[in-house]
Amino acid sequence: MDATTQITPTFLAQRELAELLRMPERTLEDCRLMQTGPPYFKLGRLVRYDVHDVLTWVHEHRHG
Repeated sequence: MDATTQITPTFLAQRELAELLRMPERTLEDCRLMQTGPPYFKLGRLVRYDVHDVLTWVHEHRHG
């Protein structure tokens, strides 16, 4: 593969995202249930967050 076709997605587990956002994991779980949190996907039972999607979501929900 050349440099233009290489894809390096970064997916975070719930624990990793909670640490990044400095919030309890339980808050992320509640956000998923209420469909108010950052976009996520499931691989079987595993919940994963795409860093790009999370950063976009954070910027969209910025105040001020």
